[in-house]
Amino acid sequence: MIRFVHKISAFLLTVIMVGMLLIACESSLPQADSQSPTANPNPTPITALPPVASPDGELSAYPAKLPPLPYDYGALEKAIDAETMKLHHDAHHASYVNNLNNALKRYPDLQKNSVEALLKDLNKVPEDIRTKVRNNGGGHLNHTIFWQIMSPQGGGEPTGAIAQEINQTFGSFDAFKKQFNAAGGDRFGSGWVWLVRNPQGKLQIVSTANQDNPITEGLYPILGNDVWEHAYYLRYRNRRPEYLNNWWNVVNWSEINRRNQISSTK
Repeated sequence: MIRFVHKISAFLLTVIMVGMLLIACESSLPQADSQSPTANPNPTPITALPPVASPDGELSAYPAKLPPLPYDYGALEKAIDAETMKLHHDAHHASYVNNLNNALKRYPDLQKNSVEALLKDLNKVPEDIRTKVRNNGGGHLNHTIFWQIMSPQGGGEPTGAIAQEINQTFGSFDAFKKQFNAAGGDRFGSGWVWLVRNPQGKLQIVSTANQDNPITEGLYPILGNDVWEHAYYLRYRNRRPEYLNNWWNVVNWSEINRRNQISSTK
């Protein structure tokens, strides 16, 4: 009996020692820090960008105003017919302006912002009007840019600093046009194709859906083409590639150089 008690005691003592050894080993292992930062689900904050609507300044959100076309409706016939220009400017762009004003009527604090400021930080826009501001503020901004970067005297090869940078980045102007047109042609449904300057300071071709503007991703739009059907359908029907090719005949390289310069000095 005494021998049995000794065996039990030895067994219990062994169990206790092993348990203490395991606890000591566990405490020596590195522990997860409950204060360690986790992966940030939000994108990198958008850096400060120069004025996007125009190198001269940002676009007032309220009251939003329809800018006049800087040329006659038929002035861009090399690429876009007069009827399309009238419909595009007087109906579509005007609708974005009116819808943006209606969305902001009940929010005096938001009315103090520029369109760019609203689009850069859409999470601060009340949820009940966020989609309206995104679509219509974006539509107003995109088209304000669009009218400026076209001209009756436009077209031809790019000149100045933008020509040199396009060659350095894409190899040649022809290679750039091919990539740009492909991105515009591949945009499913409605949207835009852009030449932007990215946060690393490099030129990049991107496309956006609907009326989204690249500034929502921290990109500065230098040049952009509208590939919504209302931009070309009356003349080109479903021949978007033909529209994309002809559009280069009205690109305002002087204005593109202005936008390129301000984007490269931010």
